[in-house]
Amino acid sequence: MATDYDAPRKTDEELAEDSLEELKARRADKASSAVDVDEAELAESLELPGADLSDESLTVRVLPRQSDEFTCTKCFLVQHRSQVDHETPSGPICKECA
Repeated sequence: MATDYDAPRKTDEELAEDSLEELKARRADKASSAVDVDEAELAESLELPGADLSDESLTVRVLPRQSDEFTCTKCFLVQHRSQVDHETPSGPICKECA
């Protein structure tokens, strides 16, 4: 909402004079101006989990883990060797998980 900074401002006395009914009416006017959304139309645009994606193809090239990378045993993300915080009996832990 744009604000006209050059317009005269109300004093504290004028603000106190605003009745509760006027304020409620203003709020009702603002609430009634909301746009109604058709729920059926909205539901058609949503994709549900478990949807059939058999006709989709993978567009990202996946590389195998490189020799200078490791898989964190806590978050299971592949990280560069410089991100190793410490080794545990189950495997390496990255700095973010430590």
